[in-house]
Amino acid sequence: MSFIEVKNITKLFDNEIVLDNINLNIEEGEVLGILGRSGSGKSVLLNMLRGIPEYEPEKGEIIYNVSMCSECDRVELPSKEGETCRCGKGKLEKKEINLWKATRQDFSSIKKRISIMLQRTFALYEEKSVIENIMEAFEDHRDEDNVNKAINLLKMTRMEHRITHIARDLSGGEKQRIVLARQLAKNPMLFLADEPTGTLDPKTAEVLHSALLKGVKEKEITMIINSHWPEVIQSLSDRVIWLDEGKIKEEGSADEVVPKFVEEIPHLQQHEEVDIGEPLIKMDNLKKYYFSVARGVVKSVDGVTLTINEGQIASIVGLSGAGKTTLSKVIAGLIEPSGGEIEIRLGSEWIDMSKKGPRHRGRVTPHIGLLHQDFSLYPYKTILGNLTDAISLDLPSEFAKMKSLHVLTAVGFKEEEAAKLLTKYPDQMSGGERHRVAIAQVLIKEPTIVILDEPTGTMDPITRRDVTESILNAREELDQTFVIISHDMDFVLECCDTAALMRDGQLLAEGEPETIVGELTSQERSKMLNKHN
Repeated sequence: MSFIEVKNITKLFDNEIVLDNINLNIEEGEVLGILGRSGSGKSVLLNMLRGIPEYEPEKGEIIYNVSMCSECDRVELPSKEGETCRCGKGKLEKKEINLWKATRQDFSSIKKRISIMLQRTFALYEEKSVIENIMEAFEDHRDEDNVNKAINLLKMTRMEHRITHIARDLSGGEKQRIVLARQLAKNPMLFLADEPTGTLDPKTAEVLHSALLKGVKEKEITMIINSHWPEVIQSLSDRVIWLDEGKIKEEGSADEVVPKFVEEIPHLQQHEEVDIGEPLIKMDNLKKYYFSVARGVVKSVDGVTLTINEGQIASIVGLSGAGKTTLSKVIAGLIEPSGGEIEIRLGSEWIDMSKKGPRHRGRVTPHIGLLHQDFSLYPYKTILGNLTDAISLDLPSEFAKMKSLHVLTAVGFKEEEAAKLLTKYPDQMSGGERHRVAIAQVLIKEPTIVILDEPTGTMDPITRRDVTESILNAREELDQTFVIISHDMDFVLECCDTAALMRDGQLLAEGEPETIVGELTSQERSKMLNKHN
């Protein structure tokens, strides 16, 4: 039964077409996959279907075919026509709602029945427990069965072992699963998923896929899922559209469309061998311990001894919770070690990073660039502003523009794309585009050491290859040393010279990435490897 009709939709941002005459018919209970690289218009279409004001189309209509209760204005799926509303006072009657021309009440009624998962946006009550976060999402807070429903949702998302944990203490992957459980608790008639597995390792992504199948698809909730990852679309979708530059390039089954998209992923270019220099970062029995009331002493970094040489692209790999990010923050000088030694060479002098002050750690930190996994750009500054004055880079305007263009092309944007980007704002770009700009924001400062925490988290395969190229190019052209924090061993195998495997805060093995693959447990292999498995 027809549920949503998208008719001749066109959307412009800054007089540029981002959606170009889109026509779609979405059936009740269908899972529609939207495939495309970053910037193709996927997220714009989802936000438009959700009714976000900034995404109102210039042309066209979005029609919701629903059944509505005349007594309480609740909307249900069209197949519910004729049934008694859950309020018990009225019958559900067929209604056609033109979303962007609807009355305020009809517009609000539709939006209440839509759940959405956004990439990198967790929207949790950080100070509340996992179970409290789920309970807050239920429509009827007085329903005594909600506790059991919440526990079942946590089992579905494999988070029942974290019921009493505070949300802020969860990993990114765990938070994403709690977001899914919260959205399902709202009992939506439409579920929108915008890159729901973009930042997750392959195994955690599989858990989320399984939960989406059980909680959404098998319950015949209509779902529209955006992704630039073919595997996600392949496993979840009944039908697929491939968006390219705002147009539907292909439409059909996943088996028909996905292989055509994969064919367009470029091969990695050949790069010359780079001479690796002398040691630049030295760690000896480095430790970082925390104390938690619930968990006692947490040994995030537990006796790590590691040397990184100048000019290397070194990686620190491991599963979620292995201690990788904490170690990167110690290297960057953001947090102090609890014990052991860490030194970084500045010129010919070794600086003790465990000591505070301008003569010690303060001398080195300006030469270190760090991109956090949960990066953010300044929303009210243009991309040019984000790349220059937003990071206190005082440059003449023309030189600032030239340098910004150079660094944007270095992270994979074409020259024409980079020129247009400079006047845009972050919310006018896709998640993958924002990610590349964030990397450019680090590189434009020309740091000696660049630390990237999960640099491929939200990127499509094509952009992912662009970022690999940009890291290799930056190493060659700018003599930079990279420390890559990643659970993506496929990326590490393509990009990095060395890999250091962490497990439970400890360094288990170090060597060439191919060698470290042989040191992975079966669990690590399933979670960290995809195509090389």
